[in-house]
Amino acid sequence: MARIGAPPETHYTLPPDFAAALGQCVANFGWLEEIIKRTIYALDRARLADDLTEEELQSWLTRMVSIADDSMGTLIEQLDAAMRRYPGLRDRNRITDRLAEIRLQRNLLCHASWRPTEDKARWHPAFVNTKGEVQRQPLGIADLEVIRADTVEIGTRVLRVMRATGVRGYWAGDDEA
Repeated sequence: MARIGAPPETHYTLPPDFAAALGQCVANFGWLEEIIKRTIYALDRARLADDLTEEELQSWLTRMVSIADDSMGTLIEQLDAAMRRYPGLRDRNRITDRLAEIRLQRNLLCHASWRPTEDKARWHPAFVNTKGEVQRQPLGIADLEVIRADTVEIGTRVLRVMRATGVRGYWAGDDEA
């Protein structure tokens, strides 16, 4: 059987405008992960007793540092658990459901191999998710802009949760600003 297109291992350079839009999505995913970590910190810190011993405080801080390397899925689970423990928060299920959707988009955009399509404005993300589902739809800049905007919107909602605690969510590098 004759090959119609280039071999699958062919490397393609994305057009600058598409690459920039994809890069903005990836940057926003990084921002969202930081916001989730800050919110977990704030939710947990807000419920800690004021009279912790130094040893108890250090133990808690060590646990907070350990979330730095957690995957997006684990962070969402930890955020959900922290929100569940914090009284009076609304929309917990909607927030975590939306974060789970964004996580799938993040995995797609960050782990796909990009291939051109006949439509020069759209690129196909060659990707199979953990359920074995193949990404069939090519994406264009408008699709990436929607994903970016959705990521910022859910991040803003998570920020409101953090601010509801009254605790500023600390994260690495805050002391260096």
